[in-house]
This record gives sequence, structure tokens and C-alpha cells, in this order.
Amino acid sequence: MDSGNVAWILASSALVCMMIPALALFYGGMVGSRRILNMMMMCFGGASLVAVLWALFGYSMAFGNSAGGLGLIGDVTEFPGMGQLLAADEAASIPVILFAAFQLFFACVTTALVAGAAAGRMKFGAWMLFAGIWATIVYFPIAHWVFAFSSADGSVTGGWIASGIKAIDFAGGTAVHMNAGAAALALALVLGKSSGWPKMEHTKPHSRPLVLVGAGLLWVGWFGFNAGSALSAGQSASVVFLNTAVAASAGLLAWALVERLRSGAATSMGAASGLISALVAITPACGAVSPLGALAIGAIAGAVCSLAIELKFRLGFDDSLDVVGVHLVGGILGTLLIGLFATDAAPNGVSGLFYGGGVELLGVQALATVSVLVYSFGITWILAKILDRIVGLRIKPEDELRGIDLAAHSEAAYLTDEDPVELGSHHRV
Repeated sequence: MDSGNVAWILASSALVCMMIPALALFYGGMVGSRRILNMMMMCFGGASLVAVLWALFGYSMAFGNSAGGLGLIGDVTEFPGMGQLLAADEAASIPVILFAAFQLFFACVTTALVAGAAAGRMKFGAWMLFAGIWATIVYFPIAHWVFAFSSADGSVTGGWIASGIKAIDFAGGTAVHMNAGAAALALALVLGKSSGWPKMEHTKPHSRPLVLVGAGLLWVGWFGFNAGSALSAGQSASVVFLNTAVAASAGLLAWALVERLRSGAATSMGAASGLISALVAITPACGAVSPLGALAIGAIAGAVCSLAIELKFRLGFDDSLDVVGVHLVGGILGTLLIGLFATDAAPNGVSGLFYGGGVELLGVQALATVSVLVYSFGITWILAKILDRIVGLRIKPEDELRGIDLAAHSEAAYLTDEDPVELGSHHRV
């Protein structure tokens, strides 16, 4: 084993883990002051549940030998409990159990992303039930499609996207961002609109500084997310690291410019959103493009996503925190633009249309995109409908108006003279 590689993936895993509290801060600042605790709890609760499921059977479903060699799902009986990973494979560059830990946080972050579409109006218990089932029947299978590669000797069969059509997704544009965005859209449609949407004083962002802090921490964590996906501390990770940095910067500036031209002001919320939209778009492409290509992808994502967030008003769905406009649209852009900007000089070693590669790669990327979107949206919509019938997804209207923090958690983030004397079993004021 290579100690340098092991150290880098250990550090990268910690960086990806940091994205969970970073996302909680980012989402938490974007909601009203009486919704922040619930929003953060949805991130932490969903992520923690998925981590448990990953250890029990999720890793096996995602990275086990493909059942029947079909490339659809890993053999759930191969690594139950992950005890089989305790023995070291001395031929590997990093321990397999470290790779499993690294990928665990991808599953956690993806599930937490979906929570943004349900901010302030979904029962916490229903969310936890939804998160566990969703990860099992949507994320784990799609992770197998995209991240599980067949072994060189043919003894292990991987996913149909990674090893069949060989679409490029370096760090999760399809499995993470498009998947979460499509699921968020389906969940938002089933949940319905918040009370008073879209003109809701009680749901306006209560702390823009928290949004910027969360976005900044996400940016730092994203270096582990993307560059860690090289699975070694070498040239590939270095290229990806730089591409991630410049794309994010271009996205922030592009969103700010569009805002300035359209409304006369570049806002802090826009800057944070532009940063994240570009990071989403560069995630699948970070190993396929040059720094100039990364700049182009980041700028395109920042500009297009700034326009895409208005779709929720035109189409009438309440995507509270713009998971669709940023993650779904950004993921689609990044995945498809690989077909244009990919260069064989980059780590992935494949050329797109602008570098003489023809349209074949673009077609492959489009097939992967459509497949993930259709599966994620369809299965999530069915799951949400079933759970809504069985347990009910929405909180009571009166609880929604007074704030879900008190209703769901008996706590308030910021106390006022109007708050109840007792806010929880552990804290009394």
C-alpha cells in the first residue's frame, strides 16, 4: 500500500464528512429563523441513518459484484456488515475499507441534499423514513451504476454506466447531484407548496452570513469530494483540485454578473449559489477537462442556474432551497458539457466534440443523464406517494406557520419573549 495515497484519502474522507455540517449551515441560513433547527436536523439525521444502512448492506449494494452480471445492483450478500473488509489487500494502493468509508460520505451528503426541497413542511419522522428507504432503493443502485467498475481480470462486474457504456462521471454529477435534484423535484411535487407560497415572510432567509459560511465550507469540502475521487495523491488529483477551484470561482462571478445585469445588484445569496452551482457542474467533469474547460463549465453553470431557479415560480412547484435549479440543472450541465469540453490530455483521457472527439461521447453522457433522471424521479415520486398515504408527509398547517422547530423538536434556535418557557426535556429557560 502507498502511505501517501492512504493519507490523502483519509484526509479527503474527512473533508467530505465536513460537507454534512457545511450543508446544514448553508441550508439553515436560507430558511426562516423558526425552521433552522429542523433543516439542520434533517441533514444530520438523514446522513446518520444512511451511514448505518451503508455499514449494514449499502456498501454491498453499491460496490458488490453486480447481481447476475447485469450492472444494475451489487450483491447485497457479499459484504453485509462490512466485516469482510477487515482483512487488508496488500496489492491495493489504499485499503478497501478506506474506500468504503470515503464512499459512505457520498451517500450521506446526497441524501441530505434532498432535504432542501422539503424545508419547513415535512414531518421529521416521515423524513427519516423516507431518507432510509430512498437511499436503499434509489441511491445505492445508482451508485452501483455509476461508481462500480469491473475488475481488469473480469472477476468482478461493475455498473452498466461505469463499465457498460463507459460514461464519464468523475465524482458524482449523476449519482449525487442529478439524483438528488430529481428526487427533490419529485418530493416537492408530492409535498405540495408551503402555506402562503411564494410570498412567505416566515420563510425568508434569516441569516445570509450563515449561507456564505456554509458555502465556503462546502467549497473546502469539495476538494476532498472531487480530488479525493482520484483515489491517489498524484497528477490526477492535482488536475482535479485546480479544475475545482477555478470552476467554482467562475461560477460565482457569472451568477453575480447575471444578477447585476438583471436586477442591478450582485447579492450574497447569489454569490453563494453561483459558487455551489459551478461546483456541482464541475464534479462530473473535473477529470475530463483542462483548466480552461473548467472555467467555461463553471461560468456556464453560474449563468444558467441563476436563470433556472425561476422555473419553480413559472411551473408552480415549491423547491424551497433551489435543489432543482442548482443541483439538478448544474448536474445535467456538467455531465453533458463533458461531451463538448473533454480533452484526452486530462486524466480521463477522452476527447469531446470541441477537441476532435465527435459526438459519440456526448451521446453516451446524454444516455447516462436521462437514465438517472428517469429512475430517480420516478421511484422517488412513487415512494413519496406511498409514504404520504401511509404516514402522511406534511406537518399541520398551524405548526408550519408558527415554525416547525417548536412543533417537531420542542426547541427554538433564537429565543424571544414570546417563546414558551419549556422548549425541551434537556433545556429549560
